[in-house]
Amino acid sequence: MTSAVQLIRTDRLSSVAEYAYAATAPAGARPVFLAGACPLDEDGRTVAVGDPRGQAAQCMANLETALVAAGAGLADLLHTRVLVASSDQADLVAAWQVVRAAMGDHDVPSTLMGVTVLGYDDQLVEVEGVAAVVD
Repeated sequence: MTSAVQLIRTDRLSSVAEYAYAATAPAGARPVFLAGACPLDEDGRTVAVGDPRGQAAQCMANLETALVAAGAGLADLLHTRVLVASSDQADLVAAWQVVRAAMGDHDVPSTLMGVTVLGYDDQLVEVEGVAAVVD
């Protein structure tokens, strides 16, 4: 299935960022709003305690599962937001590297944020997303 999402780039903005600066979907596309994907296993336990990379990997697996359930995939994402409960930039970068690798060639616009705390015990990472699909 080919994605309806078009990633927008411009040479008027820095090429340092590892993502497109905007994304569009055609008229009539069905929006898919995803809850924040958390680093929880099927039994609701937080995985990879203390490991931003391991938690980011679980978040991406859970995000992809939710997308598939909605009839979409990672290539249908219009935007992601990566939340990391840390004030250490290295933790943010570690989580981002996992998320970015999972996205492959689809360098969707994204926001990376350090936050004070997330909702589950021992949770360090959460990944939100918005996607669009054409049925």
